[in-house]
Amino acid sequence: MNNLPLITVGVTLLCCVLGVWGLHAYTGGKADRDALVDRLSHTGQVTANSRRFGRLDRWVRTTSLGHRLELKLGATGLEITPGEFVVYAVVAMAILWGVASSMLAAFFGPVAALIGLWGTNAFLNWQRTKRIERFINQLPELSRVLANATQAGLALRTSLAMAAEELENPAGEELARVARRLAVGESLDDALSELTDRLPSRELAVLVSTLVLSNRAGGTVVSSLRNLTETLEERKETRREVKTQLSQVTVTAYAVPAFGLGAMLLMNAVMPGALDRMTGAFLGQAAVVVSIALYAVGFIVIRRMSRIDV
Repeated sequence: MNNLPLITVGVTLLCCVLGVWGLHAYTGGKADRDALVDRLSHTGQVTANSRRFGRLDRWVRTTSLGHRLELKLGATGLEITPGEFVVYAVVAMAILWGVASSMLAAFFGPVAALIGLWGTNAFLNWQRTKRIERFINQLPELSRVLANATQAGLALRTSLAMAAEELENPAGEELARVARRLAVGESLDDALSELTDRLPSRELAVLVSTLVLSNRAGGTVVSSLRNLTETLEERKETRREVKTQLSQVTVTAYAVPAFGLGAMLLMNAVMPGALDRMTGAFLGQAAVVVSIALYAVGFIVIRRMSRIDV
């Protein structure tokens, strides 16, 4: 009994050591798992690319803007890192600055750089939209493959992995990313939610909701997927018809600012130095800024008019 306090202290210290060791093991394992999930979920990043501008890339990823840029690049399918994109964007802005200053006037250099910055973001949005469109066009086939696999008695996780092998990109690549996240212990809801966040569309949201609800509550998955396949086929044809009808409006949106740029180049060619003299005064600079703003408003309005949510 005289050794009871000593034994109590020893057991307490042992429990503390084991607790600290267990907490350290848990946090280390969780960090390794998060790093593995992050690495597996970011396909399209070649090892050679990750070595370019490595220090800049690591710094860009730590910022909120870099995180959004990384998500947008992942949705575009481009094999490029955020650091590389920043470098390429800065180089493009510098080139546009020099070209505009030499061909038009010195005033147009910063304006061209700002337009280049907008253009890089517009390029990413265009690539993302194009990839989403391609993915939406593959949704009927994806739904059909999942229905056939489910009818054959395969689990939903196995059906997704099989669909990733059978379908072409981008559906095959995106489903392979989902399958890898499921393989490392990610829940089906989280993996599919991450897919809808990366490639937002109404059709994909309906398909994901069907799969998640079927996985939670069970039910007639096959018949639901069969009906969804027919609906997606009809929506695919409708979207194609709408896009064909609005193609002329889309071309007009890009032709309007092109006419303005062509008019400035023609005026500078007919009267050399006219743009330098015009932008040398405050009134001329204000007129140029207002004209660019009006062209931008016209472009945005025409693009808004050509967007029909089907």
